[in-house]
Amino acid sequence: MRGKQGGSDLRGSAGRLLLSLAALVAAPGLRGQAAEPRPNVVLILIDDLGYGDLGCYGSTKHRTPHLDRLAAEGLRFTDFHSNGAVCSPTRAALLTGQYPQRHGIEAAIGFTLEEGVPLDRTMCPEVLAPAGYRCGVFGKWHLGHVTRFGPNAQGFHESHCSNNNPDYHSHVSRDGKVDWWKDQQLSDEPGYLVDLVTRHGVRFIRENRQRPFFLYLPQLAVHFPYQGPRDPPHRTSGRKWDGDDRYGPLPKPEFPRAYREMVEAADASVGQIVAALEETGLRERTLIFVCSDNGAYSWVGSNGGLRGQKGDLYEGGHRVPAIANWRGRIAPGRVTAETAMTTDVFPTLLAVAGVAAPAGWRSDGVDLRGLLLRGEALPGRTLFWRDADEKAVRRGSWKLVSRAGRRELFDLAGDPGEARDVATARPEIVEQLQRELAAWERDVAPSGRSSAR
Repeated sequence: MRGKQGGSDLRGSAGRLLLSLAALVAAPGLRGQAAEPRPNVVLILIDDLGYGDLGCYGSTKHRTPHLDRLAAEGLRFTDFHSNGAVCSPTRAALLTGQYPQRHGIEAAIGFTLEEGVPLDRTMCPEVLAPAGYRCGVFGKWHLGHVTRFGPNAQGFHESHCSNNNPDYHSHVSRDGKVDWWKDQQLSDEPGYLVDLVTRHGVRFIRENRQRPFFLYLPQLAVHFPYQGPRDPPHRTSGRKWDGDDRYGPLPKPEFPRAYREMVEAADASVGQIVAALEETGLRERTLIFVCSDNGAYSWVGSNGGLRGQKGDLYEGGHRVPAIANWRGRIAPGRVTAETAMTTDVFPTLLAVAGVAAPAGWRSDGVDLRGLLLRGEALPGRTLFWRDADEKAVRRGSWKLVSRAGRRELFDLAGDPGEARDVATARPEIVEQLQRELAAWERDVAPSGRSSAR
């Protein structure tokens, strides 16, 4: 393993040995008795899914029985947030447990594919793998080109991924090239991409039923191009499609129909993954966590009445659906209003797996295990978002949004739709949050649209 941020020095076989020993020491049940099998983890990220796009979040337009059942049999969050209002920052936060600004990822990585998360940063599979986990990722990577910044360079044993958002049927990206990879090699297997992601996920579960695994499924749906399972291919190899709007992001009358079919395809995928866990007898040994990477575009999806959409730092851009399910461990039918974030996922997975964090690594998130398993309240904290000059900071129910030279203050407890700016009435709260934001910005990277090169 490479040297990592924060002063840790985890290199080569020695580093892997140290992590393995630390995992053994931290694992429950290893002191004087046989160890229970480590739990499996299935982490599903649905792209651009809005807060109001699922039946369990109030949608009447989309049929989502599998996700609704997962929520009914587990825990549903009403105040869960992505770390970014677009794709790459949230993905970086999810897998590193740190604000994406620490890694130079503040905007979506372009399809030119010359950028990525620096390879000296610790990702979740790099800690789980030495503890005996088989790690696989199938879907949309969007953290850098697979041949340089890809999942196999960041701890995953196997992957079938796209770098960005190719055509769901032809798999051609906006640069006119096929964008579907097996590990670090092009693998243009036929099929609707949502189905391919599911197929590889099911195979991975079946092949690894005898050992613990970490399965990361970043579904490409419901991001544009808006194409249902039966729609024709749009892009063809050899032609650049940069700026093309036929299948998004500019609104078209046919988009809501395609979007609905994509939401329902993503839901069906979740159903097949859960069925594979049932079939292999792994349901009770597997934590399933589902969330979105940002809000929906308002002309196709629903953000549940929240202000803003994908790309905005109002709630509609980053408050997203999230569901945790672990049969026999997470009580069914629970709904929590605790405020959580994608940076919390990494430390939670380590705690659930009984794996020690690497020396020198510090998460910006908190361990959600007490909330998930016992309903414990989370500690109070301040949360931050930034996309170049647009910034937001939240403490408790107070949220400050700074954009276009204007500062707006909202009390989300009584105004989750951010309709009433109370900045002039509560200047002391504005100044307090502004001070916390300034301190956070000093702690992370300078502002600006950046990605590591």
